[in-house]
Amino acid sequence: MVLSPREVHLFEGSRGRLEAIAYRLLGSAGDAEDAVQDTFLRWQAADRAHIETPEAWLTKVLTNVCLNQLTSARARRETYVGRWLPEPVLAGDRMLGPAETAEQRESVSMAVLTLMERLSAKERVVYVLREAFGYTHGEIARILDVTEANCQQIYRRAKQHVASDRVRVEVDAAATRRIVEEFLAAALSGDTEPLVTLLTDDAVSVADGGGKVPARTTPIVGALRIARFLRGVFKPSTAKQTAVQEVLGGSSAMYAVVANGGPAVLAVVGERVVGVLHLDVTADGVAAIRIQANPEKLAHVTRQWAAAEHGEPVVTVW
Repeated sequence: MVLSPREVHLFEGSRGRLEAIAYRLLGSAGDAEDAVQDTFLRWQAADRAHIETPEAWLTKVLTNVCLNQLTSARARRETYVGRWLPEPVLAGDRMLGPAETAEQRESVSMAVLTLMERLSAKERVVYVLREAFGYTHGEIARILDVTEANCQQIYRRAKQHVASDRVRVEVDAAATRRIVEEFLAAALSGDTEPLVTLLTDDAVSVADGGGKVPARTTPIVGALRIARFLRGVFKPSTAKQTAVQEVLGGSSAMYAVVANGGPAVLAVVGERVVGVLHLDVTADGVAAIRIQANPEKLAHVTRQWAAAEHGEPVVTVW
């Protein structure tokens, strides 16, 4: 069925909200875009004259599309090489959605998106719609075709699974650059002590290469072990410089950015993002480092970066 200009405008007016919901549910910008496009095709094919509340209809359809994707995604992740981490998104992207409250900002953090992997598909839907978008339990129950009491139970379970005793420190753009500069200075110092000072004693470092690029398949736990690992990674050498030049075609420039609401190091060669190193900052120091190096999960952030204005890198290495 051909869409009228009004119906196209109505959908496009909802696209940002739908993308933000889908990204939180799926942890992938690419999959979120696919889910929204699938929802658009279903909107186009629907008998729209009988849809009383388009926003509710679109949310329900998108949710069902995401539920199907989550089911298949869990099957794929059983054979995923190494650790699975969410796909990073830079500040300013509408996919990050509302950010007026601490709960909304926290719901799109790398820490919470990672923790949400513990949830069942329905728990994830209830948590996201309630915590980040303020849907009532009654509204969510109608979307999922469950009772309101059941929805409340699902929400309580989800909150328990996602709960963390870590309190993240929210930082602005200026603080982000200071944190990244300090981190990179410590990593490039050739000594472990500056890094150990920045990290919490029980810090964790996790990397996602997806089997596409070399990356540790197991987490590194403890400040000293992480410091030793990072000292080796950042230590300059002729072999590394040659490898980067041959494989990537240039030197790697490190930028300070805000990704998913937190400070991150963006590694860029030319206009191509080759890695995002996210720092989970708490009052006690950096509690977690999440490194996204899977090229398939860097396509969206590369497009963001290429379209944005950016200043000078913090440092250029290799």
